[in-house]
Amino acid sequence: MMTGVKAIHVVHAKWCPHCHPTTVEPLEKLTSELGMAFVSYDIDKPEDERKADELVRRFGDASEDYLIPQVFLEMKDGQMRHALTGYSESVEFTKRAVNNLIKSPYFRGGPRVK
Repeated sequence: MMTGVKAIHVVHAKWCPHCHPTTVEPLEKLTSELGMAFVSYDIDKPEDERKADELVRRFGDASEDYLIPQVFLEMKDGQMRHALTGYSESVEFTKRAVNNLIKSPYFRGGPRVK
């Protein structure tokens, strides 16, 4: 079912509709069902923000005021892969990207966003 994913890391904010419920909740459900780790970085919490900034800077779509959510896959071999960035154009585009990730070869058969 899974191909080498150890954990999903999500950079998000509670106030962001692209993050909640569009991205965080379906990916938390997916990790729970697959028995893998879910790592959350809320950019409104100073400790999380520092970690989120570093993750985005090293592996994601970095800019001074970067877009959220950003989703990363921590692979079993230690690699970190950027999987998606929310779409500023529309929450529907972000929802579609999350669904595509869930249906991707990384997670065959996982839950789908409604």
